[in-house]
Amino acid sequence: MARLLVAISKVENGNMYIPGDTANEVVIHNRQVWLASQGVDTANTTRLSVTYDGEDFCRYRTVTNENKGEGMTGDGLVPGDAIVVTEPGHAVFLPVADCVATVFFDEVHSVFMLAHLGRHSLEQEGGIKSVEYLVEHFGVNPATLKVWLAPTPNKEAYPIFALDNKGMKEVLYEQLAEAGIVTENIIDNKADTVTDPEYYSHTAFLKGGKAEDGRFAMVAMMVEG
Repeated sequence: MARLLVAISKVENGNMYIPGDTANEVVIHNRQVWLASQGVDTANTTRLSVTYDGEDFCRYRTVTNENKGEGMTGDGLVPGDAIVVTEPGHAVFLPVADCVATVFFDEVHSVFMLAHLGRHSLEQEGGIKSVEYLVEHFGVNPATLKVWLAPTPNKEAYPIFALDNKGMKEVLYEQLAEAGIVTENIIDNKADTVTDPEYYSHTAFLKGGKAEDGRFAMVAMMVEG
């Protein structure tokens, strides 16, 4: 039975993404070095590419070993809001500005999803729909899913106006509960990216709270044994 490796980079690991410059040599180097420190090979990794074109922000894609390496040194990706993997040794990589990078893992069916759950997705109940996708396509039991959440800005710095000014994680916890996720199965990095110097925050940068803009990243990969 496979176990899941989940890791989150920090400022000390360098910027993991520059919008519009997907082949930036410094960024690619940062990824390679950090991923290697986690036991992950860039060549065995697929990057989740998030875009804001169109009106659907709950787009899910299941990838195979043929997709390894996609997006790690350039573009050429199919945009989406989550990637699902069913094979050990295939990692998924997601750089984030302020949204909630979220991993769902079912060890019984050996499947995991790395999802980008931000304002756009959460307004469309992305937390619920992510779980529904796994239930429909892989027969998972929501009550046994393990969930990892990356750090995010506090709700005062980044409220979701369309959802009663709630914070992203506040909304996400509500949606996960509605989807059948058990709170005890959620591993939450509660750091506030606005105030914590260990993490980048695009929101804090735009408001003058951080001198450097950048993206940290979450990576997930099933490992045998």
